[in-house]
Amino acid sequence: MKRSRLRHLGLAGLLVLGSLSAVGTLPASAADAPAQSPSSSSSSSSVPSAEQPASAGLLEAMQRDFGLTRAKAEERLAAERDATGIEPAARRAAGRTFGGSWFDAGAGRLTVAVTADAAPSTVRAVRATGAQVRTVEHSARELDAAKARVDRLDAPAGVSGWHVDQAANRVVVDVVGSKRADNDVRRFVEQARATGPVTVRTVASAPQTFAAGTVGGDPYYTGNVRCSIGFSVHGGFVTAGHCGRAGASVSGWDRSYIGTFQGSSFPDNDYAWVSVGSGWWTVPVVLGWGTVSDQLVRGSNVAPAGASICRSGSTTHWHCGTVLAHNETVNYSDGSVVHQLTKTSVCAEGGDSGGSFISGDQAQGVTSGGWGNCSSGGETWFQPVNEILNRYGLTLHTA
Repeated sequence: MKRSRLRHLGLAGLLVLGSLSAVGTLPASAADAPAQSPSSSSSSSSVPSAEQPASAGLLEAMQRDFGLTRAKAEERLAAERDATGIEPAARRAAGRTFGGSWFDAGAGRLTVAVTADAAPSTVRAVRATGAQVRTVEHSARELDAAKARVDRLDAPAGVSGWHVDQAANRVVVDVVGSKRADNDVRRFVEQARATGPVTVRTVASAPQTFAAGTVGGDPYYTGNVRCSIGFSVHGGFVTAGHCGRAGASVSGWDRSYIGTFQGSSFPDNDYAWVSVGSGWWTVPVVLGWGTVSDQLVRGSNVAPAGASICRSGSTTHWHCGTVLAHNETVNYSDGSVVHQLTKTSVCAEGGDSGGSFISGDQAQGVTSGGWGNCSSGGETWFQPVNEILNRYGLTLHTA
């Protein structure tokens, strides 16, 4: 952000380069709307302290979106933080018998699946981490291999995507209801089922990119396209690849020059990073847009399926939902296929593309796309932030 804005803005304003979380079933790239200063919707409340699991605003959003009391929201965040922390050790303990893991909101614990041939000592080792254990038929390696075989098929427009559902212990193929009888769709489903343990789910609509023409949720512009900032990194910020190509010039909410796309990948992936300069700098914050207080970013530990997650974007601002699946292949309505996305129940609309997904104080990813909207609901996908950092050798800016 430009230094001259400091005297006018609070912490939200500081986030012109790294304050967003967004969702959408279309690669959410942009939206036609006038630029907006984040000061018009930022909260004056303080950000969480290092000792607090979340700000008061975040807890209020979870109460609203999940129907929880404040105490239950605090309990859930604490349980999710514990589950995220023990998952790597539980996975290692399961070894070759690992069948997946997810957060069980009802039990408030991480569930780890193991195959039936897991030795009693293996089961005890997994439970010793604090996870509960479920026995399943297929290992995670078998499910991932089946999904990889589906990835090699040529998907028609009526197939919106596919992913490993670890709780169901199956590969789930999503088919648009109105296209289920289409010959190409039926042929694809037959081929997919031949790859392994595959089940078919009917969905309401095909995903599409969230392209639109201007606000992490802070807005930025590439020409007439508006997208949202994802997370600050040292030297710039990360966002969605469909928002701009390498070399494209980027301007901020006030249309002043920010920097340039240094790297971008879409389709196959949906990620990019933008270098910043010209009086703008980065801070480890996600905008709350006045709905919640601005959120500090303290890391990027991956939230398991079933965990709560929130996003910030320049169009629809702040919304929360649940992580539905990891490593999904999405077949967008324009024919663009993107791999290794994370599916959520959070809503989004055009212009939210590139914005931040955050779970507690842990960065999760940048909005790619989705279906639906924030009036009637829908599903959205994000590109995991750790993959972006690793691809470009970037370091997340944390508090």
